[in-house]
Amino acid sequence: MKTFVYMVRHGESPKTEGNERTRGLTLKGSSDAQIVAQLLKDEGIDAFISSPYKRAILTLEGLARSLGKEMIVIEELKETVFIGDDKILPDTEVYPLVKKMFSDPDFSLPGGESFTNSQNRVVAILKNILSEYKGQKVAIGTHGAVMTMMMGYFDPQFDLDFLLKTSKPDIYKMEFDEGILTTTARLWKVSPA
Repeated sequence: MKTFVYMVRHGESPKTEGNERTRGLTLKGSSDAQIVAQLLKDEGIDAFISSPYKRAILTLEGLARSLGKEMIVIEELKETVFIGDDKILPDTEVYPLVKKMFSDPDFSLPGGESFTNSQNRVVAILKNILSEYKGQKVAIGTHGAVMTMMMGYFDPQFDLDFLLKTSKPDIYKMEFDEGILTTTARLWKVSPA
């Protein structure tokens, strides 16, 4: 029995407001969320599940609402905690940190979590989703690092190099047969700048 998971990485988000949990989408991120909705509206998605972070919810909730579906928020799908107190780190600090975490899976900053802990957390939730929604289509509002960790658990080609080539937003349709990943297709088409 085939189950489809749509990994939907959130749209562009300002790093100048709130904290990791509360920052929303930029104008471009909001506009791109509408494109996400157009791309997925005819896919027949049965369930919408998201990280608790506002930017992930906002990227999917318009589509869920238009289809009369509820957004299910799961705390454990949050982004990797890079540093304590939901503090926003600038990209100039996040990218070197992510590279270090991929090369040393047990490394973490004070108050943060390691790649190993983060991956164990999100993969356990993904396995539950695959079991609970077997034979259905599920969209997951997610983040770059944890999306890569979930995908990489099932196929090692989804690694740091893959993460660094993803965009905000991004969409990957994964097909599972009895819990085994059989195909992955990128649905988001990045337009030339």
